[in-house]
Amino acid sequence: MTAHRAEPGFAYRTEQFQQIVEDSLALARQLGASDAGAEASEGVGLSVSVRMGELENVERNRDKSLGVSVYLGQRRGNASTSDFSPAALRQTVQAAYDIARFTAEDPAAGPPDADDLATPEEAARDLDLFHPWAIDAAAAAEIARRCEAAALGVDKRITNSEGAGVSAQQAHFWAGNTRGFRGGYASSRHYISVSPIAGRGKAMQRDAWYSSMRDAADLAAPEAVGRYAAERALSRLKSRRVATAEVPVLFESTVAAGLLGAFVQATSGGALYRKASFLVDCLGQPVLAPHVDIREDPHQPKGKGSAPFDDEGVRTRPRTVVDGGVVQGYFLSSYSARKLGMKTTGHAGGSQNLSMTSRLTRPGDDLPAMLRKLGRGLFVTELMGQGVNYVTGDYSRGAAGFWVEGGRIVHPVHEVTIAGHLREMFKGITAIGADVYCQGSKSIGSVLVRRMKLAGA
Repeated sequence: MTAHRAEPGFAYRTEQFQQIVEDSLALARQLGASDAGAEASEGVGLSVSVRMGELENVERNRDKSLGVSVYLGQRRGNASTSDFSPAALRQTVQAAYDIARFTAEDPAAGPPDADDLATPEEAARDLDLFHPWAIDAAAAAEIARRCEAAALGVDKRITNSEGAGVSAQQAHFWAGNTRGFRGGYASSRHYISVSPIAGRGKAMQRDAWYSSMRDAADLAAPEAVGRYAAERALSRLKSRRVATAEVPVLFESTVAAGLLGAFVQATSGGALYRKASFLVDCLGQPVLAPHVDIREDPHQPKGKGSAPFDDEGVRTRPRTVVDGGVVQGYFLSSYSARKLGMKTTGHAGGSQNLSMTSRLTRPGDDLPAMLRKLGRGLFVTELMGQGVNYVTGDYSRGAAGFWVEGGRIVHPVHEVTIAGHLREMFKGITAIGADVYCQGSKSIGSVLVRRMKLAGA
């Protein structure tokens, strides 16, 4: 990836960041550091919100940061600053050095091994992540108004709105360490969102929808976002509770990403080396249903989780995380890998473009087909609360959605709780739909779980 010179909106050029990083590493060496790493970054953005056609907020953000890590053998110190002056650089490096001096030795501490670091060619891989959106506050407000107006115009039962928003964000950074790594790139992320309210009084229901992309040209039309959000809110009117039972549960694709997130959390290095996961020592073990695969592609162009290297400068690679239900790999940084006696997987900073699929899925397995597979049970479209215990695997969340009989939606449901154990839920996945939705860096269709406890009326 060619270093950008003076992209619109940024106050700093890549060359300036490169010099700041080199100066920081040189200062660390002068103080006697055995190793060091530094990263300079800048973020710029505009966020605008409207409510009932009136402008509510206009926010502009511009921030910059320098982070420095200093190693004295197996002792590590970190410090950061938003001041890029030479004096501030010296003070920041000195602060990191002083912290390292008084920190206890940690056998796992240290920068990544040189063999794991991205080469200059790998670090320069162009993943098409930077698409600045040249939009001003007035134009953003107009898009938000169009989105909200489309929602309000769907039906007279759409009576109110919590507002619509438009955001345009971009950032760039440069990082390096004393093991030879150098790399950085620019990226962008933009979105349109709206939250309409249907009904009146105690019968009111709200829902929301959004579109988020790296390139504003790929965003859904604001009118489409508004109409779909309104339809979702309208579908929830006359919600009621259902009786307590054990039934199959179909997770809408938008919330099914949470199941994939739970798997990532339970197989991440920090949880594993602390023994704070219900999936400790699961490598090579069947954890999900035998028809389920999880793959990762960090090099997907424009991907929301794409990166040529992780937060430590370690190269990223496409891989199969779960093959036929069997775990093939964890999510490890250099530190957590050393704690486990393993090699880093290039996941300092998290997972990268995960997709969870089923070998049983057919092209025609859209949402209506998945409802037919559900038969009788609960179709979940919203989850509430934080009732997931990653240490034990216990799962209990407030839920809303729809009751399904004979493969058809009968009525909306609210004020229920679904509960189970993640290990049983993972193995109890009977189908994954072709209605794939990308939630952040996770792509997944609707997920049918064989049986869960439903606490209702």
